[in-house]
Amino acid sequence: MDNPFKHINQPLKEVPPELKGKVMHDIAMAKLLMELAELFSYNLGYIINTISEKRKK
Repeated sequence: MDNPFKHINQPLKEVPPELKGKVMHDIAMAKLLMELAELFSYNLGYIINTISEKRKK
């Protein structure tokens, strides 16, 4: 079995452009989905805090 720590000081290899493009596209889609989920979801912590403050009054 090859020792993986021997490869630590080796120079980095360039990533193929098509693979880099696919990864960047996937990251952009994940970010878009996270932002859409945040837009259409409720902030439950804020709602619970507001309700509990109103009940105390």
